[in-house]
Amino acid sequence: MQTVGHFINGKYVEDQARTAPVTNPATGEVTKHVALASVKTVNEAIDAASKAFPAWRDTPPHKRARIMFKYKTLLERDAEEIAALITAEHGKVLDDAMGEFIRGLEVVEYACGAPSLLKGEHAKNVGPAIDSWSELQPLGVVAGITPFNFPAMVPMWMFPMAAVCGNTCIMKPSEKDPSVVLKLVELLSEAGLPEGVVNLVNGDKEAVDSLLTHPEVQALSFVGSTPIAEYIYATGTAHGKRVQALGGAKNHAIVMPDADIDNAVNALMGAAYGSCGERCMAISVAVCVGQETADEVVRKISDQIKTLKIGPGADVTNDMGPLVTQVHYEKVRSYVDLGVEEGASLVADGRGLVIEGYENGNFLGACLFDHVTSDMRIYKEEIFGPVLCVVRVETQDQAMTLIDAHEFGNGTCIFTRDGEAARYFTDRIKVGMVGVNVPLPVPVSIHSFGGWKRSLFGDLYAYGPDSIRFYTRRKTITQRWPKGGIREKIQFAFPSSGDKSD
Repeated sequence: MQTVGHFINGKYVEDQARTAPVTNPATGEVTKHVALASVKTVNEAIDAASKAFPAWRDTPPHKRARIMFKYKTLLERDAEEIAALITAEHGKVLDDAMGEFIRGLEVVEYACGAPSLLKGEHAKNVGPAIDSWSELQPLGVVAGITPFNFPAMVPMWMFPMAAVCGNTCIMKPSEKDPSVVLKLVELLSEAGLPEGVVNLVNGDKEAVDSLLTHPEVQALSFVGSTPIAEYIYATGTAHGKRVQALGGAKNHAIVMPDADIDNAVNALMGAAYGSCGERCMAISVAVCVGQETADEVVRKISDQIKTLKIGPGADVTNDMGPLVTQVHYEKVRSYVDLGVEEGASLVADGRGLVIEGYENGNFLGACLFDHVTSDMRIYKEEIFGPVLCVVRVETQDQAMTLIDAHEFGNGTCIFTRDGEAARYFTDRIKVGMVGVNVPLPVPVSIHSFGGWKRSLFGDLYAYGPDSIRFYTRRKTITQRWPKGGIREKIQFAFPSSGDKSD
């Protein structure tokens, strides 16, 4: 059986002392194993990246960009293969896998603009015959740790931007679906990226801790759950690293009485149950303003759930696939059990779903809870599955107070026809990414992605303009050339461009 290894310094490295199974979520079958890197293997990757850094740092940005242009072409050539790999190991349906891939590809396109993005600033005559300018210089060796739910898109948030900024990189993907990132890194070599610039190590906590504590690693980017994000941030910063750690979410959608309910319901269906709810931007709470609004939303979502087609992701006619692993299935199902115990009304029960021919798959049907209250764990905690909670309130302000009080602040949206209500919401809500009649307000590649509160640890968002800031250091240079033959006086006052007469 195949074992997915590591890719270091342009070569495959096996290191199979420890392995973990990789399963097909639709069948439960173990399809391959993934090698779990030892500290020695991680150190080899860091050493390769360290040795590659000086030459790559001095490579002109336009030459780095040319490699990314070539890389984009190769990604487009192999798009269907990459989407199929995502589906085989994650389980999401093929069109969703392709959508994920394309959003990652857009970040590669953004990275192609490196020559313009990395320009500094210049000011002449800031003082007598003194010029000053700033430069954006790479950090050195950086690392990225990525989650199972977007095995292509999230890695492409990281290594293309890290590399075009002149850094060298080590990627550590989720061990649940490792084949996608290996394919992405292989294509980098085909595109002409020098050996050692981007390396891949598969692994678990041992590999992560090695990256967090190694003195050569200058910065680390992470996407995952909030407890792990907090650990990554605390450990990395304690070891002097720049850290960007994106955590969990509990994203709310407000449905106002004046909303187009049919369109809102369709949007909620995709946002709550797309990718089986395994998205950090999934809508997991619908806050309905007014009892009539809530009754209509619950009735129409319940009707729509009955039409969902659930099955293996490779079948393009399916709307929803399986959860990623049996362990995760059991976790999500336990939250449905908990919601019933807590007294919420389970309007749609996806437990016990069996797909003929796929009886061992991790399939959980869409679940819908009504009359959920803010003291329930199913409201407070991130479930990360196909579970939508409906909370009833009487006013928009009550809905916003509910959202603002939650520990997470990743994404939110409002459905309304009222421009004043929408503007009030977008201006005052304490959440990082906000939509108006847009259920998944994921910023496009020319902006940056990140939440507020306990959804983000660190100051800078992912991709977009913030990625340039994260993967570079600003250096400001001030230069003066005295006129020949002139002896200058000693000056004890602090230098200033101001005139004494001012």
